Amino acid sequence: MPRVTVTVRDHGGRTATTTADYTIAPPVLGGYYLAGNGDPTADLTGGNFRSLTQYRSLADGYVFPGWNKPWLLALGRNGFAITVVLELKHYGAPENGPQTFTIDGIDYTVPAPAMTIQQRPGTAWPKAYGYGQVLAGRCDGLFARALSQYRTLGFPVNIQLASELDTDHEFGTTESGVTYDWADSDGRAVQAMTYIVDWFRSRPLPAGTTFSVGAGGFDRAAYRRTHPESLMAKLDYLQWNVYATDPTHTALARFRRTRDWAVADLGPVALSRPVIVAEWGVRAAEFPDQAAWIATVPSAIARLNAERGPRIVRTNYFNSGWGTLSPKAAGLAALRAAYATRPYA
Repeated sequence: MPRVTVTVRDHGGRTATTTADYTIAPPVLGGYYLAGNGDPTADLTGGNFRSLTQYRSLADGYVFPGWNKPWLLALGRNGFAITVVLELKHYGAPENGPQTFTIDGIDYTVPAPAMTIQQRPGTAWPKAYGYGQVLAGRCDGLFARALSQYRTLGFPVNIQLASELDTDHEFGTTESGVTYDWADSDGRAVQAMTYIVDWFRSRPLPAGTTFSVGAGGFDRAAYRRTHPESLMAKLDYLQWNVYATDPTHTALARFRRTRDWAVADLGPVALSRPVIVAEWGVRAAEFPDQAAWIATVPSAIARLNAERGPRIVRTNYFNSGWGTLSPKAAGLAALRAAYATRPYA
């Protein structure tokens, strides 16, 4: 570790010497996501973009690199730090019935998804493979298929399990006719996430593979419940998402919110993990000048990383949904400028 030695002398000629160790932190990686898992290559041109988020359902037969995504291979092989969110949520498959397939000479049959999530009143509830199904080993074929494809990818990724557990559980979950409230759903998810990480880690993985668990980070109790030390010991990163959706929201306050909860509530293992913000964005309805808000992000990240607590190492702008850039050209210009600024550059 580098060390600096400082000697001071007073007017009487007396001296005192001390030493201090220090580290030089690498730049934060500025990243991106384009709606629909779209090809972001054109948007990334001319900017200091070094990180990317992608979303895949384990129900999809084409997890790595994804269907018709040669550009993802090009970015990964060019050194991009890629987070692939693997979801139990069912999408990308032609139907939601059982699946039978052969992976590396082994036949697997995976049942139909038995859980509903995101049970917001008045909406259609998405189907997902259930935590009970995971713990019973009935989803092992999905993991085997994803792992077989991942081994041929040619570069390591961070595997993030779930997009936002708190969004999935906010209104409870239902599996095989049994209803679970938010807290119970969190507890069941921790067991299932532990099973999945253990399943992958017990098998040969590409060197450099890392793991995290996804959270929107909007509820303090839920964040604490889904980040016990037993699970964090198996993970490499903390994660939360950040959005500005109210005119009072500042970049510093939004990025700080979940971080402060983590510092106050989580254990030493969790706090030793760096942070990936897989999604961040600013909603145009409340901030017509999105570029002005984006310009404040570098100083916010620099300030937070100078404080006690886990260091934010990647921030991927979410150009979709709440974060849709409008106008896009101005938003991209602002991102390029932000990512050319300390602590990104």
